[in-house]
Amino acid sequence: MKDRGLAWEVTRDTTRRAVLASVLAAGSAGLAASDAADRLDSFAPLSGKAWDAADRSLPETVESPHGAATVARDEFGVPQIEADEEPAAYFAVGYCQAFDRLFAMDLQRRVMRGRLSEVIGEATLGGDEFNVAMGFADAAAATWEVVAETRAGPLVEAFADGVNAAMDDLPLPLEFELIGYEPEPWTPVDSMLMEKQISWTLTGDFAELRRALVADHLGAKRAETLFPTRYDHDDAILDGTETRLGGSAESVRGAGERATTGAPNGSVDPVDPSLTDWLSGFESPTGVGSNSWVVSGEHTASGTPILAYDPHLSLQAPPLWYEQSVDTPERSVRGATFSGVPFVIAGANDRGAWSFTNLGADVLDCYQYDIDDAGDRYRYDGEWRPFEVDEREPIPVAGGEDRELRVRRTVHGPLIEREDQTVGVAWTGHTATRTTVAIEAYGRSEGLDDVLEATRDFDLPTQNLVYADADGRTLYFATGRLPIRRTDGEVVDGDRIFDGSAGEGEWRGFEPFGESSWEGFVPFEEKPHAIDPDVLSTANQRPIDDPTHYIGVDYATPYRGARIAAGLDEAVDGGETDGGNADGPTAPGFHRALQRDVRDGRAPELVPEIVTAVRDRDGLGPSLVDAADALDGWDYRMRRDSRAALLFARYLPHFRERVFGPAFADADLGEGYYPSDWTLARLPDDDPLFDGRSRSALAVRALRDALDEVEAEGWETYGDYNTTRAMSHPLGGEAPFLNYAELPADGSPATVMNYRVESAVGSSWRMVVRPGTDATAVLPGGNSGDYFSEHYDDQLRRWLENDQRPMPLGAGGEPAVRFEPGGSQ
Repeated sequence: MKDRGLAWEVTRDTTRRAVLASVLAAGSAGLAASDAADRLDSFAPLSGKAWDAADRSLPETVESPHGAATVARDEFGVPQIEADEEPAAYFAVGYCQAFDRLFAMDLQRRVMRGRLSEVIGEATLGGDEFNVAMGFADAAAATWEVVAETRAGPLVEAFADGVNAAMDDLPLPLEFELIGYEPEPWTPVDSMLMEKQISWTLTGDFAELRRALVADHLGAKRAETLFPTRYDHDDAILDGTETRLGGSAESVRGAGERATTGAPNGSVDPVDPSLTDWLSGFESPTGVGSNSWVVSGEHTASGTPILAYDPHLSLQAPPLWYEQSVDTPERSVRGATFSGVPFVIAGANDRGAWSFTNLGADVLDCYQYDIDDAGDRYRYDGEWRPFEVDEREPIPVAGGEDRELRVRRTVHGPLIEREDQTVGVAWTGHTATRTTVAIEAYGRSEGLDDVLEATRDFDLPTQNLVYADADGRTLYFATGRLPIRRTDGEVVDGDRIFDGSAGEGEWRGFEPFGESSWEGFVPFEEKPHAIDPDVLSTANQRPIDDPTHYIGVDYATPYRGARIAAGLDEAVDGGETDGGNADGPTAPGFHRALQRDVRDGRAPELVPEIVTAVRDRDGLGPSLVDAADALDGWDYRMRRDSRAALLFARYLPHFRERVFGPAFADADLGEGYYPSDWTLARLPDDDPLFDGRSRSALAVRALRDALDEVEAEGWETYGDYNTTRAMSHPLGGEAPFLNYAELPADGSPATVMNYRVESAVGSSWRMVVRPGTDATAVLPGGNSGDYFSEHYDDQLRRWLENDQRPMPLGAGGEPAVRFEPGGSQ
């Protein structure tokens, strides 16, 4: 019988080489998918060197100055690294990451250093100016000064040595030939910069600037109605009575300093709308969040806790996450990390498993200052003083004139300037942070006590840590440093713009671009946490209803959180859930099924009014009636083969526009300022937004808009619209062959199986772990970033079905690479 798998691989390899051959023949013009390739002029003419990238492979032996190690590769290309000495293992980790993901690593460090225009051109200049002004590279350097002196330091250095050895030994990936440059050596500071990049993605938020504009343009009372600082629901992560450190099961509400001072919109005027909108463009994509949950052994078939996790981050080719396994006498750990980060961030070792979802904490504040006419001094603490930093930074620009950016910093942090408008920024990531130390320690932890101790060093990002171990222990802890703001000695919330010159919103113990004491931040024991929770889930909703200290206000709507909690509650009570069999104790299969749940909680709130609005009107025509009938018979699941799911998905943006568009346009606020779907579903018929218009009439018009769009696009089912087209390569617009195949997908922004086709955000890694027993996982694409590798996209279809494959610990099979002692550091 013919080996179909081998035949497919041969065909696939031949096809990819044929694609490269056609592109080489066409030259730079062959890269363009359309005339809209606005960065095409930065692409280098292709040469025969591109064939070197097609033949990249790992050598059988590599000299390592850090000692012997071996690397096996499993059937999905995951490196399984074994060594007797930890530096030898992490040299091999660096070598493997560079082989698989070198372009992604270099791209991210260029972005964060503000040096992308050096190879791309003027199209990326705005981003470079922001990143240089924010000083991420200086914050990374300050972090490395601290980390270098810890146990993690030598391992980070060994990792960097491994990356550089791979650069020296191997042909560069194809993308470097496409753009026409060579990467610089990797440094430990670059790995710290990746920590800053991750942290910024999860906590970089200028929401207070937008809140101030909304309050100014719509009125404070109206703004509070449309943008409540607390959604009205009962699905917080904690109920306030969990067992805490010290064994107490009592709530600690009222024990801390809870802010009550000052109006939410602050004491200063809003920042200019153009600057606010520009800064908002450097925040995370809409929808960044995650799901995680844990059930104790009381509710599992095996008697061992089960942890499930899927972080919702940007989806792209290759994926953000990189899977690796490291086995040494000190640790046996496997899981996911980010390219350029040596240690497993979310995963499992032989004793436990850990995961992180975004806490939604407010760890960034904005300040306005009195600045003198010359722009050389600012007023602070009753006097005029020079800026703490005031210098010119060059920004190289490929194919254009280099730029020079004035970089100024105050006692709080960077001063961002755009078209003569300024705002000061304080962000907890601007100081030296020890998160790398914590992550390294998780990998060799032996139980809950070790994880708790390591978490004390987890300075940023603020996350919901969920943990379980083979001893049956479970844990929830809010990680990261939480500022306590003070104005005139009084504690205030951070949901406002502060008068920096007047000393409002001070963070005691914070040293930007240095080492902070953190003395004025929320004490570790007073952060939200739970010791040995029985059943607990997180989905970016608020952590607790009445926190001891101010945490933040920008939490996710509770649709995912409520759905997960309901599924778990029904399962542990011995019932049957929609997500899979839950007859009695739960097993890993139940949790994977719950991860695949696609019921959209917005639909039961909004669909009945559409159906009623259509049926209450005569003479609307058969297409509207048929659409209402389809929606009426729908089970609210966002499946790719569903016509009703398609209609609902396209109805929502049209209904938002019908409801919010006129009033927000009159207030000079774009669609980026529209309230959430949670708010939309709860607007009463007499809300001023309707201004004499009928809500039901707007629903009918929005449904007609959706039908017109669906017909114009030729969509039949949800999967025609909701595809993987959003999961593109960074160069995919100019070199479309690098993108993943376009396939129909399930899920929506509000479903547990999360997918946002418009913003390319969704489940970026999934895993289910029984600590000390077994684990499964899947990536949205493949572990390799090499277009010619069989592992470039070999998990994409598995990811669409949540068909997870085993994630075993320990050494792999026959080594593919042997690292032998030799060479120099």
